[in-house]
Amino acid sequence: MSAAPTVSAAAPVRDRGEGRIGLRANLRHIGALVRRNVMQIKQDPESMFDALLMPIVFTLLFVYVFGGALGGSLGGDRDVYVNYVIPGMMAMGGLNIAMSVGTGVNVDFTKGVMDRFRTMPIARSSVLIAKVVVETGRMLISTLVLLTVAFLIGFDLRTGPLELLGAIALSLGFGTSLTWVFMLLGLSLRTPQAVQGMGFLTIMPLQFGSSIFAPPGTMPGWLEAFTDYNPLSQLADAARALLNGQGAVARPVTITLAWAVGITVVTAPLAVRKFRRKT
Repeated sequence: MSAAPTVSAAAPVRDRGEGRIGLRANLRHIGALVRRNVMQIKQDPESMFDALLMPIVFTLLFVYVFGGALGGSLGGDRDVYVNYVIPGMMAMGGLNIAMSVGTGVNVDFTKGVMDRFRTMPIARSSVLIAKVVVETGRMLISTLVLLTVAFLIGFDLRTGPLELLGAIALSLGFGTSLTWVFMLLGLSLRTPQAVQGMGFLTIMPLQFGSSIFAPPGTMPGWLEAFTDYNPLSQLADAARALLNGQGAVARPVTITLAWAVGITVVTAPLAVRKFRRKT
């Protein structure tokens, strides 16, 4: 009498079990995975260097190396440029942190970490959602570091604390949507090097082909047209309106929120589907 097959039957049972996981259990799983990721950061504090040092390096570089020249294009000096570039760099911070997520997800597969998650009775989406939560926390820390440096070098908040909180929340929301994009890249490409290379090819045109560092009016016509459709330009303009009290607020905020929701709606299900198939 032959033994009943076990491998083929196990996979459907696991899939049906995942479908029966309720919201409360799913939240518990996400919380446990968030704690795991936080403990990893605690054991490897060097993984926070990008969140802590990148805002300092970029702020000092652009303000003190390029600020004098670019401030002149704004009709002022370096002090004028500080108030122009800091809101833009709030938009850039989430993009840089999101790129590192894709590399981290890819590395987890090469180390076999995801094989252990596959044996657990948890929803596959909880693994990715936990990463999004932790990376959003890292984005918040990076933004607070950026603002601390900004105030130390003379940034002038011309509105109020509510507008400041609104600009931070808008930057975090958009950065969180980009996390799903780079997790999808990390799940789709074969090696961490490929993820990192594709990430740079993606973020460089978006960062420098935007209004983050320089006003679009100083750019060639074709590049100025590109900046009009660049979501980072909309986010930077929204942050400037909220922090500097100049320019329209409703339009760039609405467009930024629409981009964030659209990116999440498209890429989050694709990332979860790819994760289920890959594991």
